[in-house]
Amino acid sequence: MESSELDLIMAGTDSAILMIEGYCNFLPEQKLIQAVEAGQAAIREICREVEALVKKCGKQKMTDAIKLPPAELYRHVEDISADELVKALQIRSKIPRRKALSALEDRVLNILTEKGYVSKDQVSGAAEGLVDICDDEDEDEEVIVDGEVDEGDVHIKPVARKPVPLLFSEVDVKLVFKEITSRFLRKRIVEGGKRSDGRNPFEIRPINSKCGLLPRAHGSVLFTRGETQSLAVVTLGDRQMAQRIDNLVDTDELKRFYLQYSFPPSCVGEVGRIGAPSRREIGHGMLAERALEPILPSEENFPYTIRVESTITESNGSSSMASVCGGCLALLDAGVPVKRSVAGIAMGMVLDTKEFGGDGSPLILSDISGSEDASGDMDFKVAGDENGITAFQMDIKIAGITLPVMEQALMQARDGRKHVLSEMLKCSPSPSRKLSKYAPLIHVMKVRPEKVNAIIGSGGKKVKSIIEETGVEAIDTQDNGIVKITAKDLSSLEKSKAIIANLTMVPTIGDIYRNCEIKSIAPYGVFVEIAPGREGLCHISELSSNWLAKAEDAFKVGDRLDVKLIEVNEKGQLRLSHRALLPDADENAKLQTSSSSKENIPPKDGSASVNAIPDRIPLRKVVVTDKNLEKVVRRPVSSARDGPHANKDKQKKSGNKEVASKD
Repeated sequence: MESSELDLIMAGTDSAILMIEGYCNFLPEQKLIQAVEAGQAAIREICREVEALVKKCGKQKMTDAIKLPPAELYRHVEDISADELVKALQIRSKIPRRKALSALEDRVLNILTEKGYVSKDQVSGAAEGLVDICDDEDEDEEVIVDGEVDEGDVHIKPVARKPVPLLFSEVDVKLVFKEITSRFLRKRIVEGGKRSDGRNPFEIRPINSKCGLLPRAHGSVLFTRGETQSLAVVTLGDRQMAQRIDNLVDTDELKRFYLQYSFPPSCVGEVGRIGAPSRREIGHGMLAERALEPILPSEENFPYTIRVESTITESNGSSSMASVCGGCLALLDAGVPVKRSVAGIAMGMVLDTKEFGGDGSPLILSDISGSEDASGDMDFKVAGDENGITAFQMDIKIAGITLPVMEQALMQARDGRKHVLSEMLKCSPSPSRKLSKYAPLIHVMKVRPEKVNAIIGSGGKKVKSIIEETGVEAIDTQDNGIVKITAKDLSSLEKSKAIIANLTMVPTIGDIYRNCEIKSIAPYGVFVEIAPGREGLCHISELSSNWLAKAEDAFKVGDRLDVKLIEVNEKGQLRLSHRALLPDADENAKLQTSSSSKENIPPKDGSASVNAIPDRIPLRKVVVTDKNLEKVVRRPVSSARDGPHANKDKQKKSGNKEVASKD
C-alpha cells in the first residue's frame, strides 16, 4: 500500500456497486474505472460463496415482520398536497422552500392523524345515494288529513350515512409524505429539465471566494458556492504542533498536516449543542484532508506543521467539497508552496427516468443541493483537478449502479471541477502566496548525529539555556542529525544558529582562532573558549616562547589571545597553542645581530640610535665605549634553546672602536 497509486474500499452485489471510497495521487478516471471493475469481480466471487453458504445452512428471511404503510395512504397524501407541493418545490431559496414544505407536511399530518381524512369518492358517493332515495320517497308520498293519522302509514325519510374519517399513524404519514415529495421533485427535474433552484442538470451554482479575510491568521478564505459556505483558516507551526496519534507500538506517530471540519447547527438554521466532533464531521474532514494531501510540499522543502480548519457557516449540499476548495485557497493565502490547485464537486443521479417521463437512461446531476441529495439516488463526491482525482466517496440509495453509469458520472464530474477551478482563479482578493509576517520562522540545519547530544546537554539543560538566551520558541532535534529552530524573529534565529553551529562544529588541526577568551587557569595551562560552548587546553609550554613557571604569571581569566589548534585526541578534546602564532625567536635573534653591527655605529651628529624590538621579548643593557662617547643599546636576550653562542661575550674591532659587553 505504501507504493500503490490507489487506496480503494468498495462494497456491492454480484451485479452492481453500492459504495466506494478511496484516495489517490491524481489518478486518471479510466484507471479508477479499471480498479473498480477489478474490485467488482472480486465482490462477485465473494457473493457467490455467500450464496452457497446460505443454501447450505441459511434460514428463511422474516419478511412478515416488515410493516409497510397502507397502499391507499399514498393516494390520500397526494390528493391533499399535490397542488401545493408543486408550488413549494419551485421555490429557489432553501429556507423559504423548506418552510413551505414543513408547513404543508404539518397540514397533511393534522388531517390524516387528528381530524381524519374523507376521500372525495366517499363524499360524492354518499351524496348521489341520498338524492336517489329522496326521489323515490317523493313519488309514494300521501297527504294525511289532520286527525286521521295512522301510525302504520307514517313514512320516515331516510338519512344518508356519513363517511367514516380515515386516520393513520404519524410515522406512516411522514414516510409517505417524504416519498411523495421525492417523486414530485424527480418528476420536475426529468420532465421539465429544471431543478429546484432553476438550474439544468449540468449547471453549477455561482461561486465566490475572498482571501485574507482574517488579517491575523496565517491564511484564510471565505468560499461560497450557492448556499454552501466555508470559512477555511490555515495555521503554520513547528513540529510541536503536529498531531500525535496513539498506536500499538512505542514509536511516536505524528501528522504534520491535518484538516479539522466543523459543522455547527447554526449553518442549517438550527439550535443545538456543540460538543465533540460527530461521526459525520470526522468523515467529512478526513475526505477533505485526503483530497488536499497530495498537493502539499515535502517536509524537506517546507518544514512546517500545517493545520486547516474548515467551519461551515451555511450548508445546502456538499460542504465537504467546499472545504476542499476553501482549504486549497487558504493554503495558497498562507504561502504554502502547493504543487497544484484542486477542487471538489458532488454528483447526483435520478436513475429510473422512465417512471417520470424520461427516456429511461440515468440522469446525472452536477453540484447537487441538499434536497437533491435527500431525494435523489446517489451522492458521489469527487475531488482533484482537470488531470486526475485525489479523493472520492460515493453512497447510493438504490440497489446499485453499474460501471457505465459510474463512468458517466466521473466524466461529468471532471468537467465540473474544471469550471470550479476556473472560478477559484477569480478569487478577489486573490491569495497572497507568501508567508504571513505572523507565521513562525523555521530554520533546518544538518549536524553530525553524534553531535546531537552536545546540543541537548545533560537532562536537556543546554538546549533550554540556548532557548532562554536567544529567545527562540523551540529547538527540535532528531537522531539523524536534523535540527529545526523555530523563532518569531530573524535576530533570535541567527543567534541560536551561531551557537548550535559552534557546538557542533568539527575542528580541524591547523585552524586558527582569533581573540579568544581565557575561561579558567590551571597549574598546567589555561582553558580557552574558541567558540560558544567549546573550550580547549593551551598547555603552559604553548603559552610563550620563554619558559613560564606559572600560567597566572603572564595571563589571567578574561584575557584574550590568538590560538592555533594543534591536536584533537580520541576523546574529542582540543589542544591549543599560542606560542605557534608568536614571531620565531631564532629569526629575531639573527635580525638583531645583523642590525646591531650596523646601527650601533654612532651617527655623525653624535645622537644615539635605538632599535625597535617587540615588547614581549626580554631586554638587557649593553654599554658601548668610544673614547668619551657612551651609548646605550637595547638587545634581546636569547634563551638557552637559541644555541650555545647566545651567552658568549662578543668583541668587535672597527678602527679605533672597541665594543665590550658588560653586565
